[in-house]
Amino acid sequence: MINQSYLIKPELKKIYDQVEYGKGVYLYTNEGKKFLDACSGAIVANIGHGVEEIAMVAYEQAKKVSFTYRTQFTTEPAEKLAEKLVNKAVGMDYAFFVNSGSEATELACRLAIQHWQEKEQPFKQKILSRKISYHGTTFGALSISGHFPRRSRFNYFLKDFPSVPAPYCHQCPFGLDHEVCGLKCAYELENNINELGSESIAAFIAEPIIGASGAVITPPDGYYQVIKNICEKYEILFITDEVMTGLGRTGKWFAIDHWGVSPDIVALGKGISAGYSPIAGILTTEKVMDPIINGSGVNVFGHTYSGNPLSTSISLAVLEYMEDHSLLDNVNRLEPLLDDYLITLKDKFNIIADVRGKGLLKGIEFDEERYKDRNITKEVVDEAYRLGLLIYPSKGISTIHDGQAIIIAPPLTISEVELEELMVLLEKSLESVMANYEEDVYEF
Repeated sequence: MINQSYLIKPELKKIYDQVEYGKGVYLYTNEGKKFLDACSGAIVANIGHGVEEIAMVAYEQAKKVSFTYRTQFTTEPAEKLAEKLVNKAVGMDYAFFVNSGSEATELACRLAIQHWQEKEQPFKQKILSRKISYHGTTFGALSISGHFPRRSRFNYFLKDFPSVPAPYCHQCPFGLDHEVCGLKCAYELENNINELGSESIAAFIAEPIIGASGAVITPPDGYYQVIKNICEKYEILFITDEVMTGLGRTGKWFAIDHWGVSPDIVALGKGISAGYSPIAGILTTEKVMDPIINGSGVNVFGHTYSGNPLSTSISLAVLEYMEDHSLLDNVNRLEPLLDDYLITLKDKFNIIADVRGKGLLKGIEFDEERYKDRNITKEVVDEAYRLGLLIYPSKGISTIHDGQAIIIAPPLTISEVELEELMVLLEKSLESVMANYEEDVYEF
């Protein structure tokens, strides 16, 4: 334990354990505590912790060169990473790399705006997004995010609040049943476009599955086909934010592939390096890039560390590791088992209102109305931590309340035995928290 710390931490009065090392799905502190990482940190550590092959790649690249500036050189790792990603994404032709998911979503928006400027439509600058969403913490990314808690302190600097309803079937914004609603939430995008005027709108951005702000809100079939058709009808680019959902997390390389839709721009992050180096990026199409290539010939985005050879070599190694170990197959093999576990928990604990998601990205939403004055999410997360389980809290789901939910998203390398251990610890956490309430909220 550190006696005095000069490091600013998220909770300034909290005493944090100090991680010493990680191995596989586990993290270990310097005091010998063991944690099962059931959320991959912040849904990042897709290949688990302490993979020596990746460390060796980083070491070998650092011995050669760890940094070059993008305006002066290209490098083999950056070129190979771009090629690999483009080949995995349907319809994509180009890639560009930055350092974080927030930068990637901002870059996607800037690219969309430049695309229309180069086509002599400079007034197409608005970016539409959904009321429940999270695209990053920088001012540009936060402006297009519908995450109430994270926006509230900075509203002066932010653009208008996102206006498109989310495909939140559990608590439909229109009070409809998704079986008979006719995908009204998708068609609301068209109403927004007509209200603002398509001549002013550059793009619509959406997380294929809504992550941090929506606890894995997963749209019904047909939703993205409608969205894509509307965007094409009004000449608006479609951006998918795959920072959390991309690169195997949902059982496909990109979550949007579950619906057979190809966007115009894809934002990537988190799993692109599985936490072994800071890196993110975007993928885009020839259609988007051609006006720029044949126009000014210059992109107007990028950062000092964009595409540096150390991070790109690590990311390339991470993707190769995923391929060599067939991790997407592992995700698809374990998903039904995880679903069964979660359904069993939902049947046992009345406090669980909904479970949802794809692959190894699952959301558990609590019934907030049952205990309006209690922070169930925090209580469950804290109790899980005490028992040696790390889970991800989700807040800001609803437009009428804060939302109470957690996300389960272990490393894609998790075994069946480890997944069973995860669920035992989660069940114990829920039992312990619920035992503090007088009302019987679980049934045996």
